Amino acid sequence: MLTAPNQPFDIGPVYYTVENGPWGLMGLAASKKGLVHIQSVTPSEKDYVNFLKRCFVDVPQKDPKRLKPATGQLRLYLKGKLRKFDVPIDFISGTAFQKQVWKKLASIPYGETRSYAWLARSVKRPNAHRAVGNANGKNPLSILLPCHRVIQSNGSLGGYSGGLHIKKYLLELEKTGRASL
Repeated sequence: MLTAPNQPFDIGPVYYTVENGPWGLMGLAASKKGLVHIQSVTPSEKDYVNFLKRCFVDVPQKDPKRLKPATGQLRLYLKGKLRKFDVPIDFISGTAFQKQVWKKLASIPYGETRSYAWLARSVKRPNAHRAVGNANGKNPLSILLPCHRVIQSNGSLGGYSGGLHIKKYLLELEKTGRASL
């Protein structure tokens, strides 16, 4: 989850759209290079724009057409008809370690889960379970980089910054091809 930085990111123009999702409104934002943020739940378009204004130097511009590839793939995924995203990503935030964790999330196959311990080992920090959990929680591109596929070693779900109901929904969707709230 992208959090408002102390100093706003100066990445040039920021484009956004707000779409209906299964659990309410979702916000998506992109730079000229690619997708920078997915907010799995936002109370309103105004709230999402205000969030983006705190995060970026440039005033966000509504541009659903520019974000159409991402929103189209997201819709297909949420209908159980897409297993892998291929939209460009622009990692504008995060430490080198967080980016390493986020990139590793993309390797977890659709419909499967991995543990925080597995994730820590896979980024060559075998004792960093808590650190990978924290990096997971700061994932700015949830769903696209499937942090919902990371669970605790004992099989319990662990946390999810968008809410456990969304994590459960996404895991059920990937398991059965459909889900309900």
